[in-house]
Amino acid sequence: MPVNLTRNAIAMINGGDVNSKPLVQVVDIKLIGNSQERYRFLLSDSESTQHAMLATQLNEQVRTGRVKKGSIIQLIDYICSTVQNRRIIVVLNMETIIPEYEIIGNPRFLTDSDSATNKSMPNNNLEPSARSVNNRYNAQVPANNVQSFRPTIQPAYQPPPNYKIQGPIMKNEAPARIIPIAALNPYQGRWAIKARVTAKGDLRRYNNARGDGKVFSFDLLDSDGGEIRVTCFNAVVDRFYDVIEVGKVYLISKGSLKPAQKNFNHLKNEWEIFLESNSTVELCPNEDSSIPRQQFSFRPISEIENAENNSILDVIGIVITVNPSVPILRKNGMETQRRILNLKDASGKSVELTLWGDFCNKEGQKLQELIDSGFSPVLAVKAGKVNDFNGKSIGTISSTQLFIEPDCPEAQGLRDWFERVGRNTASISISKEIMPGGSKNEIRKTLSQIKDEGLGRSDKPDWVTARATVVFIKTDNFCYTACPLMIGDRQCNKKVTQSGNKRWLCDRCNQEFEECDYRYLLQVQIQDHTGLTWVTAFQESGEEILGCSAKEMYSLKYELQDDTRFGEIIRSRLFHQYLFRLKIKEELYGDEQRVKITVVKVDKVNYSAESRYLLDLITKNLPIKKQF
Repeated sequence: MPVNLTRNAIAMINGGDVNSKPLVQVVDIKLIGNSQERYRFLLSDSESTQHAMLATQLNEQVRTGRVKKGSIIQLIDYICSTVQNRRIIVVLNMETIIPEYEIIGNPRFLTDSDSATNKSMPNNNLEPSARSVNNRYNAQVPANNVQSFRPTIQPAYQPPPNYKIQGPIMKNEAPARIIPIAALNPYQGRWAIKARVTAKGDLRRYNNARGDGKVFSFDLLDSDGGEIRVTCFNAVVDRFYDVIEVGKVYLISKGSLKPAQKNFNHLKNEWEIFLESNSTVELCPNEDSSIPRQQFSFRPISEIENAENNSILDVIGIVITVNPSVPILRKNGMETQRRILNLKDASGKSVELTLWGDFCNKEGQKLQELIDSGFSPVLAVKAGKVNDFNGKSIGTISSTQLFIEPDCPEAQGLRDWFERVGRNTASISISKEIMPGGSKNEIRKTLSQIKDEGLGRSDKPDWVTARATVVFIKTDNFCYTACPLMIGDRQCNKKVTQSGNKRWLCDRCNQEFEECDYRYLLQVQIQDHTGLTWVTAFQESGEEILGCSAKEMYSLKYELQDDTRFGEIIRSRLFHQYLFRLKIKEELYGDEQRVKITVVKVDKVNYSAESRYLLDLITKNLPIKKQF
């Protein structure tokens, strides 16, 4: 069934048309670019053809086959730009009318003379009168075998009042079209975006080979949910730093687009705007309710457990504990503040959130006051950084934003859950010290290899598994008195001291109590066929080695003073073989660097599984005999 394409569409677009929404055909598609996926079309109106670039947000339509060679499409949003002295149609939005169709007509490539001729002719496809439109679309009605598609025609762009025309407008002086942030790309010559500032970075100064400089950035969000970062340098900083305010809406134009630096830019946009000396930033005085004040992509805490280290994400949760702010000395010698919070959500998990710098005394102090008053606030974290040290935790960075009791559906849902069941629901922390990898990726080492290979001397700890035998256990200071109070879903466990009134005092919790807890701090010597070493075993590992609790052992030695029974238990646990999962890290003791080996987990040896492991090891190391 024949299809009528929009007559002279290619020439009209080259002549400046942006409103007719023509029907054209894709006669060729080519993938170009190595570092970035981009598609170049050859578009036809059945008489002329013209090259077009597809906006990257439309790439999916090509990848899924919705648009292919021969497809009939309607251009919804488009512009014609000059790139390297060639005219290119940039397709920002389109709709597929017929996915696959034979090539219509014998189109030829549009020349400059064709485009110039079209400019002097009246545009019969736009809407000067109802009659011209009716003539165009009704002429084919009697032919039942002809299929016609009438593109939607929108009125010409009307500039806002502040662009009111005062007289003749010369070329390129008319206001640029306002387009969505998602449609921005480097192939557009002139554009404007209307967006709200959601975040503003601090003014930073730098020094490099070209001299001193200054820079600041701010993030924008438009009514379509598109986000992009804007960066200003040096003299441009002086123009716009005091103008930009978080929460205000601006009309921005005449900036250059460059690839976003993903090491510093977490927004979901491959481009970043750099404002220049001729850029314009105009405040929109009337509040635009169609542009949200902030946009979140919340992840449940249970999903953070599998998130990549250093990834940036949004999270929302109920604040259940707030620790005091403490001074921390950074590696560069500068002092900063650190405050640790605990968040929980309906996924049944909780996570530690570390606040750094000014966050500690601003939002952190407010959260502390709310918790002290007995209220557990909802906290939304925009752009938190995942850390995999001691399990998974979240930390603030310079671009992080914190929202206490935010006005959003997720916060309301979380509050309802907490008031109904969440307050009394236990949660499992994903921030506890765990051994990454597990048995699937465990690294086996002998005790001599730990020393010979210098394990633990890098910036991060080494995690290994060793099969060894317990040969000696120190009985002096084998346990310590610990705080039994709960901080959120975790026990404090800090060492406590006995005050004059025979009550126990925790400096961390600043509370006294009648009974304390007892926790193992065992110093154990282990040995294998290659050597021996000292390791430290804490509570769970100590219980596995000794077979009873620290409180029982403390009672035997210090309360009942039954040294005989105490000694029997110690001797009975010697010369037992275990699989030790070890954390190895160099630490500073006084002025001396020492490698500390901590037992993370102790398992009894499964001799069947161990035999299979050794057989596999032998098989892998046997030389392969060649067959002749």
